[in-house]
Amino acid sequence: MKNYWRLLLYIKPYIRRLMLAVICIIMAAAANLYVPWIIKDMIDKVLADRDLMMLNLIAVGIIVVFFFRGIFYYGQSYLVSYVGERVIIDLRDVIFRKFQRLPMAYYDKHQTGEIMSYITNDVGAVQNALVGQLIDAFTEGSILIGSIVMMFILDWKLTFVTLITVPLVGQAMKIFGRKLKSSSREVQEQLANITALMQESISAERIVKSFVREDYEGVRFHKQNERNFDAKMKNVRQSSLLTPTVEFLAAITVTFILWIGGYEVVTGALTAGSLIAFLTYSVNLANPVKRLSRIYGNLQQAMAAIDRVFGILDLPEPIKDKDDAVELPKIKGHVIVKDVDFSYKKGVPALQDVNLEAMPGQMIAFVGPSGAGKSTIANLLPRFYDIDSGSIQIDGYDIRDVTLGSLRGQIGIVPQETVLFSTTVRENIRYGRLDATDEEVEAASHAANADEFIMQLPDGYDTMIGERGLNLSGGQRQRMAIARAILKNPQILILDEATSALDTESEKIVQAALDKLMVGRTSFVIAHRLSTIFNADQIFVIDHGKIREHGTHEELLRLGGLYSTLYNIQFKKQAQ
Repeated sequence: MKNYWRLLLYIKPYIRRLMLAVICIIMAAAANLYVPWIIKDMIDKVLADRDLMMLNLIAVGIIVVFFFRGIFYYGQSYLVSYVGERVIIDLRDVIFRKFQRLPMAYYDKHQTGEIMSYITNDVGAVQNALVGQLIDAFTEGSILIGSIVMMFILDWKLTFVTLITVPLVGQAMKIFGRKLKSSSREVQEQLANITALMQESISAERIVKSFVREDYEGVRFHKQNERNFDAKMKNVRQSSLLTPTVEFLAAITVTFILWIGGYEVVTGALTAGSLIAFLTYSVNLANPVKRLSRIYGNLQQAMAAIDRVFGILDLPEPIKDKDDAVELPKIKGHVIVKDVDFSYKKGVPALQDVNLEAMPGQMIAFVGPSGAGKSTIANLLPRFYDIDSGSIQIDGYDIRDVTLGSLRGQIGIVPQETVLFSTTVRENIRYGRLDATDEEVEAASHAANADEFIMQLPDGYDTMIGERGLNLSGGQRQRMAIARAILKNPQILILDEATSALDTESEKIVQAALDKLMVGRTSFVIAHRLSTIFNADQIFVIDHGKIREHGTHEELLRLGGLYSTLYNIQFKKQAQ
């Protein structure tokens, strides 16, 4: 239950409302406890003594008690729901921010749908445990304690007989609870798999249709759905056994009460009204025990989700600011990569002994076969990953000694596949600098050769674009990404094959925008088309994680090595 107590710590900011809710719960429970006492007085005083005054008092008492019970019930429901919903909102914020801080290595190993499942399915299960179950637990607990107190007042010997079954009930709940938690964890994992499969299939709908794989995807989803069904039914079988087990134990107790209580009434040790009231309280006792067992089972099911949520929150954050990290001042763009080794997976090197130097304002190009390590070098500069050994310095500062915000805030990236958000064109470009004015956004768009096509959109800069900007062409998306980078105004620029997916006409427009963007900035260009890097100050040829050659375009051609081979292959294809 350690993680459940951790969850309750999120209630601390709302403790006053919760205490008021507890008062309402206790008062509402007290109203329920008044009913058996009314029955006792009706039998022993009104019916036995024919006391009309007592009858009138009881009638008025019922109306008054249940009027206030309604008020207290509303208070408990509203206040506990308010606290629970606020806690869930806070928890959802915390886990989302945690995902924002996790390194890229985590996203390399986990599907988007699986990650989404933590915030949707798991937090939803936590919400049920915290809101609905918490109200029921307080309510039934109050009735349980109140019933025991009233039973002691009526007959302490019968009360002790009643309480004999409590250890048995507790043991049953412990056994079933352990099984429920295990099966519920499996249910949550299967839900995560369903979410991941749906996200994967829906996001690739164009591929699915192009290969006519609708039926195949349907079969995949059905199989996963069946696995979820099997896990859920296993959980249902276990939870369905818990309640009847507790009810059977309660029935045994009621049988003892009936026999012993009936004997006491016959011998004159107990009044008939007191026995009826005691039986009512014992039923009131049995019902809360039964409901608490159900609540306990539900909490155990939710514990699987709670454990998954806190499992994410407890993940280490290897890429973070050092305690003594300093702000990186405005840089000139002098980059030194010295003796760098790096591996995504331990024992499988992705880069080995990489050394390079870029002077401020230079254009540095990386070329080589696919998987050679070109993008890896680019990912190390903004510390998306941490190097295994060696150092990367910018203007004399080791990038591990400065804050991530001050480092990444001065590096601009234009990727091969531009990511746009489902908002307006203006807000997508403003993502580069959130405090930019409309005039600055439009100036950046003009510099990126994007202004013309934006003005032709239905609402210009205020046009809403679809998910990931899929209603724009590749060239238009790239120009928006360039405008975003221009607005950010970074001193170091990383272009990750920014034109490789474009047609020739779009490439010319985008390349012209990139040329303007690179002026005065230290630029690292990962090139697929060698024609885009002929003017680079230095070209580094990467193969199997190592720098095999470096120099200018003319120097590398004269060298006759791997670069010359790549050049000849590419331009022979173009000639054909």
